[in-house]
Amino acid sequence: MPDPFHALEETITRDVTQALAEDMGAGDLTARLIPPERTSQARLMTRQDGVLCGTEWFNRTFEELDPDIEIFWHHADGDDIVAGSSLCELEGNARAMLTAERTAINFVQLLSGVATRTRKFVRAVEGTRARIVDTRKTLPGLRIAQKYAVATGGGTNHRIGLYDGILVKENHIHAAGGLGAAIRAALHDAEPGVMLQVEVETLEQLREALDAGARLVLLDNFDLAGMREAVRIAGDGAELEASGGVSLQSVRAIAETGVHRISVGALTKDVEALDLSMRFIH
Repeated sequence: MPDPFHALEETITRDVTQALAEDMGAGDLTARLIPPERTSQARLMTRQDGVLCGTEWFNRTFEELDPDIEIFWHHADGDDIVAGSSLCELEGNARAMLTAERTAINFVQLLSGVATRTRKFVRAVEGTRARIVDTRKTLPGLRIAQKYAVATGGGTNHRIGLYDGILVKENHIHAAGGLGAAIRAALHDAEPGVMLQVEVETLEQLREALDAGARLVLLDNFDLAGMREAVRIAGDGAELEASGGVSLQSVRAIAETGVHRISVGALTKDVEALDLSMRFIH
């Protein structure tokens, strides 16, 4: 699978440019109240425990408005952070800092929220062979950023989009004329190295998929007993992924069935931002 972060620098620049344009429009009317030559110091704080993520998005936001603003981080992406602690200090032009503040914090609190939730899932399955993987259920326009946050939290990135992997789902199966026909067509058309995964809803479909050559199978909404039986049937012949309704309360039991992967759409879909604030220092 291609490295989704090979062009991360360009992604960050695009994300920040679009976000600032959305927020500023023709200009920051309130920041005009501040004398243009005034400089200030500020501190970014966290009100919650979590995992820090998004520092480069934060830095780039301020750099876009004033490259002379200095930012001194006490933590790096992936660090566990504690409520009440200072994450970084800033110093520079007051107008630019005030204009960039909300956009910069939006990035860090969103991505830190994704990384924090991911780490909770990853820690919940420690000691099993299961990996926590993300999905395409991301916020439009922020897919690479959110998948970066999943990786920062210790999760595994699934396919980035429709272009870098094949996932044969129920509707594809119906349109192709059956499960076996869909798999054979995918195997025939797939280029070397392209991931091919098949979604099944029953043990009978699992057997059919294995017989047709599937080596990565998604178990859609199987109960625990069904997952255990699927693991027995597949043996070493395929990698199995559990999906559907996975929560922090259920993920450990799912991992203990022996599946290799557990996909969790909630990592990027049901985002709970980390509570951060920036305060000017007098």
